[in-house]
Amino acid sequence: MHNNVLNYLNEIVKVKPDKLAYSDGTNRLTFRETYDAARAIGTYLAKEGIRKKPVVIYMNKSPMEIAAFFGSVYAGCYYVPIDEEMPAERIRLILDNVNSPVIICDEENKGRAEELRKDGQQILLYNEIIKTEHDSELLKSIADTTIDTDPVYIVFTSGSTGVPKGVVACHRSVIDYIEQLSEVLGFNENTVFGNQSPLYFDACLKEVYPTLKFGATDYLIPKKLFSFPVKLMEFLNEYKINTICWVASALSIVSAFKTFREVVPEYLHTIAFGSEVFPIKQFNTWRATLPNAVFFNLYGPTECTGMSCYYRVDREFTDTDVIPIGRPFDNTEILLLDDDGKIAGAGEDGEICIRGTAVTLGYYNDKERTDAVFVQNPLNPFYPELIYKTGDIGKYNDRGELVYVSRKDYQVKHMGHRIELGEIEANVNTFPNVKLSACIYDRENSNIILYYVGDIPEAELEGELKNKVPRYMLPRKAIKLDEMPFTGNGKLDRVTLKKMYFGEI
Repeated sequence: MHNNVLNYLNEIVKVKPDKLAYSDGTNRLTFRETYDAARAIGTYLAKEGIRKKPVVIYMNKSPMEIAAFFGSVYAGCYYVPIDEEMPAERIRLILDNVNSPVIICDEENKGRAEELRKDGQQILLYNEIIKTEHDSELLKSIADTTIDTDPVYIVFTSGSTGVPKGVVACHRSVIDYIEQLSEVLGFNENTVFGNQSPLYFDACLKEVYPTLKFGATDYLIPKKLFSFPVKLMEFLNEYKINTICWVASALSIVSAFKTFREVVPEYLHTIAFGSEVFPIKQFNTWRATLPNAVFFNLYGPTECTGMSCYYRVDREFTDTDVIPIGRPFDNTEILLLDDDGKIAGAGEDGEICIRGTAVTLGYYNDKERTDAVFVQNPLNPFYPELIYKTGDIGKYNDRGELVYVSRKDYQVKHMGHRIELGEIEANVNTFPNVKLSACIYDRENSNIILYYVGDIPEAELEGELKNKVPRYMLPRKAIKLDEMPFTGNGKLDRVTLKKMYFGEI
């Protein structure tokens, strides 16, 4: 049984040393090159006495960044990815939180790293430290004392207070996740991934580690291509990409803008989506275009090492249906709890809580926020057992499938009614001339505001919506945009929408 994620790399390099592992279309690393670079970095860090510490990786999205991740783990450390997309203030907050002794960077980010580094923090250039001669005995001594509850990475998510939260995941939870995900989605040595997610999000785990497990190939798709859907599909075809695990918004951008009229992804046979509700209209466009492909709806929070539930699409859905999130992966249990901490009744809404190996170690250097959501299982008074409270609302449908309803954050009390903003969005997304939509809530003035991208005038949309939702759910105002703002991970950026509404940007 594995107790270290790097066992995947140690084993595959013996079998497929010269096969392409990671590429961004320009830079490429074979498994042997990945192994050699990572062990050089691990040796360098270990000889500098850096052990059991967070190692900040500040590099452009590339195969070399992945090798730097692995190098940190070889040294018995855990990597903290940051990115040039991040605002300087966010990077400073992360650096303050982890207090890492070192930043590994590439030439492109060296200048900014030097501006942002803390006093006494070393800046190491990737291209220099990979020249270090491997010390196999030193690295073996580190591996021999590594256990499966040691951290692998810290990934920072947004915090409601504006201060990012650093989720710490260990070897055990990452290995469990990769094993379960790989079995469900059917990855193998012939899998060619098309990675959409930035490498500073846990979403990239779906491709990065299964590539090692099976000797597959992972193409890191340049972010700019997601602004040009035709070129994006051409990239998939050029590299014969057959498996993608993207956020729903990224898939919607492709289908909403009639991309398939010009180019169809010829090799795709496995399509997983998650992190947001996939508008049925856009999902059905994908499914009609690729009738022989298999589609999976994935659900799960960063705090539980990525995805926790899956649903393999096995039936047709109309525009008013909701695609289930299905069932948990093996070795994971979903507890649907009511406000009293008891199991919600049949068909009733409840908060999705997760138990099992996938639950991470908590938030780094942040006990207060860890204790708020990593809590004792209220159904188990007999021994310590932490579960994670997701803040998501779910329910079971008539088929016994788990269905995502909304975020607690998107549930508002308006005109005396409890309203799920996601329900309004789901109805708006059924309109033929609407591509994307997102609601925000102005609590001070008790107003629902709807933003959308589409060809329908604002007044006409407002009129049509009256036939879809009750009066108390109607937005105070609909605002048409040329394009929707997205977060770095490709999700709808509701924080930016709120700032736009309140005139802060």
